[in-house]
Amino acid sequence: MPEKKRILFLCTGNSCRSQMAEGFLREIVGERFESLSAGADPAGYVHPKAIEVMSDAGIDISEQKSKHINEFLPPHGQLPDIIISVCSSADENCPVFPAGVERWRWLFDDPHHATGNDEQKLSEFRRVRDEIHDRLKQEFSG
Repeated sequence: MPEKKRILFLCTGNSCRSQMAEGFLREIVGERFESLSAGADPAGYVHPKAIEVMSDAGIDISEQKSKHINEFLPPHGQLPDIIISVCSSADENCPVFPAGVERWRWLFDDPHHATGNDEQKLSEFRRVRDEIHDRLKQEFSG
């Protein structure tokens, strides 16, 4: 049986967008792919509002960890097959990977920068969550 493809979602802090994408892809594709995430400058935590809005969608990302992209570089890490950058800053600051690694760019707003009261911030997290979900369903369903 061939190894399943490793898909890594990359953003700057690896606390919101890439974490949500990692959780959704795992839910959408099951065992067909390995879903991973990392950051160019990881925050060191998964944002509580990302955990909350994903829980609202029935997906638990509370055990996921914020990781640095270098963890996926040789000689210490196993290369992903596809890197999907979900923000332009991380895309620009990503180390160079070998030619065999596909690079995709799916840019989403960073909900971490949402302003307003708590409900307004949650609304922004939900909006970005839904955009990520829709893009993943479009690309990986079926």
